[in-house]
Amino acid sequence: MRFVPQIPSHVDPGPWVPLAPLTLRWEGGLHPDWSTLARRGLAIHAVHLSGESPVEDGLAVLHASLGPDFLIVPAVRPQTREAGFRLLGHLETLLEAASGRGAKIALSIEGGAEAAVLDLLAQAKADAVGFCWHPGTVDAARLADRLWCGVCGPTSDLRPLQKLGYRWDMALPTEDPASFRAQAAALAAAHPEVIFPEEILPPGLDRAAEPPEGFAFGRHWGPTGNRS
Repeated sequence: MRFVPQIPSHVDPGPWVPLAPLTLRWEGGLHPDWSTLARRGLAIHAVHLSGESPVEDGLAVLHASLGPDFLIVPAVRPQTREAGFRLLGHLETLLEAASGRGAKIALSIEGGAEAAVLDLLAQAKADAVGFCWHPGTVDAARLADRLWCGVCGPTSDLRPLQKLGYRWDMALPTEDPASFRAQAAALAAAHPEVIFPEEILPPGLDRAAEPPEGFAFGRHWGPTGNRS
């Protein structure tokens, strides 16, 4: 997996440009240079929205022309039907607003609420919504088929993701470029990339076939995909 910096939206992006792609943590405002640099091609991987006003924040991000790959929306366990409908309404509005802009919507689900939120999405047939892993995630396997992005800390245990074969971007909240480089290097050394899941192979892969060049199997598999 690739580690990318997560920084507050109000900071000066200049020192961070060499570390792109970047992830922003929306804090109600945007440094004016972000939009200018984004129009010039600065890659912004994702924007993590606050849970207080996700629709307003999400619309502000989209109108700022940042061009993020993902808008990350916090989601807690819906305690009432009204709360569930409210979450679905927020998602519908953001999906419609993001249509044609290249941004996908991913939920950062409160730890332990995965099953409740997944049931709600299934009832609404909200298949266009993905998920963002975080250190509090309890049941990552339930999210695996739409686990599009993640955020971690410098001491996070990423082994649950390795078992799922996760290999996408992982945001790392940080304060300065030097700290980010050191923390990202330590995480990469502690959690070497695994291309395929450790427990199972992707459906349809012939275990007798030679893997494509550059692919690596998890520790339970031999070089041709057979159990070691």
